Amino acid sequence: MKKFVFFLFISISFIFTSCIPTQDLIYLQKKDGTEMENSISAVMAKPYRLQTNDVLSISIKAIDPKLVTIFNTTNQGEAGKSASGLYFDGFTVDDHGNIRMPVLGDINVIGFTLDEVRVRIEKQLLAEYFNKEANLFVIVKLSGFKYTINGEIGSTGTKTLFQDNVTIMEAIANAGDINITGDRKAVTIIRKTPNGVQMHDLDLTDIKVMNSPYFYLQPNDYVYVKPLKQKTWGTGKTGIESFGTITTLFSVATTIFFLLFKN
Repeated sequence: MKKFVFFLFISISFIFTSCIPTQDLIYLQKKDGTEMENSISAVMAKPYRLQTNDVLSISIKAIDPKLVTIFNTTNQGEAGKSASGLYFDGFTVDDHGNIRMPVLGDINVIGFTLDEVRVRIEKQLLAEYFNKEANLFVIVKLSGFKYTINGEIGSTGTKTLFQDNVTIMEAIANAGDINITGDRKAVTIIRKTPNGVQMHDLDLTDIKVMNSPYFYLQPNDYVYVKPLKQKTWGTGKTGIESFGTITTLFSVATTIFFLLFKN
């Protein structure tokens, strides 16, 4: 009887330690009475500065479309329909930080914002080819917001979203959400900057993460979701699964015991 009670106690304890608590699965919790008083608009306002291998979509318009045809790449209007079209018809920032445009030639854009590149192209066109009466209208955008996500996530790989700003929550949702065995308290963001590679862990279960400068991703960020320790134990993600594992192991051990010592 004592052995049975001891086994029952050990089983219950193991179940509660091996299954994943609800608090580890819920996003953006208000911990310790946290109130969100600060705005995150300052984080949103920080502009992205272009890096090598970025692909730009540049469109130049005027009152007379024929005047600007030579400056636009072939099928530029069709390029926005797919990521592959944008890649082949867009302007890639090379290793020297330049893009190469028809007629205008090489333009250095490394470290510039999209708005700064737009202004620079407009000024060059007005200074060398057009007057103000042409009513030039230049559009400069990244050809898709690209990031890579890996680890305990529904769908790993490189993803592309056609929007200007992407939060870590949107990126995860777009990748099929974090698996139940993923660690939401330590999602790693790896970011390449002009000063080198930066790494930062985000606790997505805490609402204060919305004030982090890493809450909004930047193009080409790498997101890694670590596994919880419960996955390495292999006992199950829930109490039921853990109990089933323990029961199976106990049955196997009992069978082996009787086979070895039945005589």
